[in-house]
Amino acid sequence: MKIMFFTGSHPRHSHVASRLQAAGLLSHLVIEQRESFTPLPPDSISLKDKELFVLHFEKREQAEEKFFGPISTEWEIPVLHVSSQELNGEKVKNWVKEHRPDAVISYGVHKISGEVLDIFPNIAWNIHGGLSPWYKGNITLFWPFYFLKPNWAGMTLHRLTAQLDGGGILHHSVPKLEFGDGIHDVACKAVMQVAQDLITILQKVKAGEKLNEVPQKSSGKLFNGTDWQPHHLRLVYELFNDDIVDHYLRGDLQNTEPLLIKAF
Repeated sequence: MKIMFFTGSHPRHSHVASRLQAAGLLSHLVIEQRESFTPLPPDSISLKDKELFVLHFEKREQAEEKFFGPISTEWEIPVLHVSSQELNGEKVKNWVKEHRPDAVISYGVHKISGEVLDIFPNIAWNIHGGLSPWYKGNITLFWPFYFLKPNWAGMTLHRLTAQLDGGGILHHSVPKLEFGDGIHDVACKAVMQVAQDLITILQKVKAGEKLNEVPQKSSGKLFNGTDWQPHHLRLVYELFNDDIVDHYLRGDLQNTEPLLIKAF
């Protein structure tokens, strides 16, 4: 079974690719060069919000280094490096046509065009960093914390379609929350969990098992990149000192549990 993985260039993306390669479940890799991992704060925001912005992304970098280690540059399989402008271009189309994968999985790349989707095999899945349909779009591991629902932070494996994060759901992955977990710890643990779950699912597919695909009946919430602003960090760090998980585990936050879809 030839599996082609479309992914980004950040540590979390490299982690999933490395796990798939180690499990013998990766034949080809397409890596999109993503934006700078540690962005600079906008000039237009207040000094306090700049400090929170820097803190937030420094803590993200520290967490990803802790959980994932350095980005791997050693791959035992053919790799195609592309820019965001090349993602839907002829180079990628020719790469897919040449190697004829049995399955394509994407994670951490920009939206794939309909023309490219049309040449993908029937097994074409996306890993979404958020629980669909409730958290679709961008920055969707942040919003559960902003809404004080850390137990709603997780990942979704769904069919890859032209509709953003709208394809039928195969599996939800959620990390185990533990005292002391900050927002970035939970995000990293969610990535590690979905990598392990994906390996189990792909092994089932290789063994000939059929997977159920549950249509997304609810439109949920589609978060745009512009919905997030640096001042939203005040709640996480100033009001809660990044201990929202502790409040949840102590029972201070009375949340419902998401109705998760599981492939196993």
